[in-house]
Amino acid sequence: MAKEKSKTQVIIPCRLSYFYGWEPDEDDGKYSTQVLLDKSDTKTITKVKEAIKEAINANKSKLVNAKGKLPSNLKLPLHDGDEERDGDEYNNMLYFNASTTHKPSIFNRRREPITDRSEVYSGCYANVAVNFFAFNKGGNIGISAGLQAIQKVRDGEMLGGSSVGADDFEDLGDEEPDDFLDDELSAEARDGSDDSGDDVDALLDF
Repeated sequence: MAKEKSKTQVIIPCRLSYFYGWEPDEDDGKYSTQVLLDKSDTKTITKVKEAIKEAINANKSKLVNAKGKLPSNLKLPLHDGDEERDGDEYNNMLYFNASTTHKPSIFNRRREPITDRSEVYSGCYANVAVNFFAFNKGGNIGISAGLQAIQKVRDGEMLGGSSVGADDFEDLGDEEPDDFLDDELSAEARDGSDDSGDDVDALLDF
């Protein structure tokens, strides 16, 4: 797995959902995965929030409105699963989506490439390398996550959001180790009549 190279690039231990790492999602043509973060993993969540804040601070000229402030409806990638999603897999979870137009590298615990598609799926646990970046296009302004690489860590109960069907999987009977490493802005907001000031921490307060 690649080492973190900048403050916006982080490697995150997580659970995968809506995994499209082998083939792009037909809806948008992108390779992607949803990253599920247990709220009890405060170390990882802090790392994610710091990377998002770094992406905001490094790109304020692209993000601020006419008043020089961050708009209150700035689109951020991190969401509260308890409040925004149904399903047991979202209980006590934060989540964000990461995507790329290029097929991501996928490795095993020994950093060897995985070619068996049944090995990585929605529900398994992995380390995911992402880079948070700013965007401002067509009235949409915010921070998104670019998917870079995935290192599978261990198996988990398969979730429904997957590009692979149940028939594609083998029965994995081996006991696994316990350890394992968007809303459009209104013209009013863009013109500066609604802003959040520079309180980035408040935007990421869950």
